Amino acid sequence: MNFEVWPEAIELGEMFADAGYELALVGGPVRDLLLQRPSHDLDFCTSARPEEFEPILKRWGHDGFWDMGRKFGTLGALRRRPDGTEVKVEVTTYRSDVYDPESRKPEVSYGDSLEGDLSRRDFTVNAMALRVPQLEFVDPFGGANDLQRKVLRTPVDPRQSFDDDPLRMMRAVRFVAQLGFSIEPETAEAICDMGSRLEIVSAERVRDELTKLLLSDRPRAGIEAFVDSGLADIVFPEIPALQLEIDEHHRHKDVFEHTMIVIDRAVALETGPDGPVPGPDLVLRLAALMHDIGKPKTRRFEPGGKVTFRHHDAVGAKLTRRRLKALRFDHHVVDDVSGLVDLHLRFHGYVDEPWTDSAVRRYVKDAGPLYERLNRLTRADVTTRNRRKALVFSTAMDEMEQRVRELKEQEDLKAIRPDLDGNEIIAELGIEPGPEVGAAYRHMLDYRLDHGPVEHDVAVAELHRWYDERNADQ
Repeated sequence: MNFEVWPEAIELGEMFADAGYELALVGGPVRDLLLQRPSHDLDFCTSARPEEFEPILKRWGHDGFWDMGRKFGTLGALRRRPDGTEVKVEVTTYRSDVYDPESRKPEVSYGDSLEGDLSRRDFTVNAMALRVPQLEFVDPFGGANDLQRKVLRTPVDPRQSFDDDPLRMMRAVRFVAQLGFSIEPETAEAICDMGSRLEIVSAERVRDELTKLLLSDRPRAGIEAFVDSGLADIVFPEIPALQLEIDEHHRHKDVFEHTMIVIDRAVALETGPDGPVPGPDLVLRLAALMHDIGKPKTRRFEPGGKVTFRHHDAVGAKLTRRRLKALRFDHHVVDDVSGLVDLHLRFHGYVDEPWTDSAVRRYVKDAGPLYERLNRLTRADVTTRNRRKALVFSTAMDEMEQRVRELKEQEDLKAIRPDLDGNEIIAELGIEPGPEVGAAYRHMLDYRLDHGPVEHDVAVAELHRWYDERNADQ
C-alpha cells in the first residue's frame, strides 16, 4: 500500500530509530488514512518506556509537552507548522489495559511487541499500524478487510476483549454512529450477553462515549444500536423505556420511533458556524433524545380509549436532570437540557390562539439563551404525517418568530427588567429592604412584560397604585 504520511511522523520515527526504539502510527489515524479522512491528532506506540522516550519527544515537540497520561505509559507533544497549524502526537508504550473484576479503572501492564499491542485493541479496524519511518503496514487481524466491509469485529474473542475493557462495548455503538459500520454478529451477541459488565466503568467514561456518539454524523443509528444491544438498559434506561407497547387502536405513536425522527430533524435544523445553533450541538441533541422520557410514567388510558401523557414535560425535565447528573454531565448541560425538556410543549398553545405581545415576551424571557434551540426542538417535535397540520404549525412558528424579531427592534427582550429597579422602589415607597421590595419588583416585572417599556412617571404611578391596593387589602 502507498501512504501519504505526515512528514512530522516520519521525522519522529527517525528519531526513535536512531535511539534504537520501534515506533508505529496506530489506531484511528491509520484507519483514517485508509478511509482518506483527515486526522488532527496522531497516536503512536513504541517499544520504549516513557522515561526512555521522554527526551526524544521533548526535542521533537518544541511547542508543547504534556505527561498527564504518564501512569498509563502515555506522553504527548505539540509542534506548530510555519502556516500556524498544529500537529499533536501522543506516544504510548506497548501495553495491555485490563480490568480487575472489582475495579472501575483499568490496570496498565507493558507489552513487548507491536503485534501484541494491536491484539489488545478494541476492534480490528483500530488494530492496524504503520511502522515509521519505514512505512511498513501491519494488519495481523484483517482490519483493512473489515474496514472495506464496514464491519466492527474484535481482534480476539469478543468476550475476552469486553472482559478486559467493558467500555469497548460503548465504543462499538459509538462507531456505528461515527463510521456508519455494523457490528459483526458474534461481537453483537457478546455485547448483549455482557452489558452488565459496564457497571464497573466510571460514569465519566460512559458519558464521554455517549457524547461522541451524539455529536457524530449519524446519532440516530448509534442510539438504535445502543438500545438494541441492551447497553442502554444498563446506563440510560429511560431511552429503551420509550418503546411503549402500542394500544390496539393505535391511539398514540411509537414514542421511541418518534424520538428517533425528532433527533434526525433536530440535527437537520442545526446551523453553520455563523448561525444561532452551530452544529453539532450537544444540548439540542440531548434534548431531542430526552424530550419525551416523561411519557412512560405519565401514560394514562382514559375512557373511550384515549391515551394521555399529562405533564410529561415537567416529569421528563426531572428525569432528565437526574439521569444527566448520574452520568456526570457538566451542570450547564444539565440545566440547559432539562430546561428545554420542560419548555418543549410551551409553543403549542400559540397554534390554537396567537399570543398577545405579553405572552410572546414571556416565552422569550423564559427561554432565555435557549430560545433558538427551543424553537428548533419544537419544530423537530412535529412529526405528524398530516400535511395540513404540519403546515399550520410551521406557519404559526414562522409568525411567532417574526413577531419576536419585530419586538426585538423595539426593545431588548434578552434584558427585560422592570422600569424601576430595587433602589428606586425603596425610594418611591419609603420602605426598608426586604420581602415587600421583592414583591414590588416582581409586580413591576409582570407589568413590564404585559405592557412593554413605559415612561418613568407611568411606572411610578403603577407602583404606587399596586402598593396602595395591596395595603388596602391587608
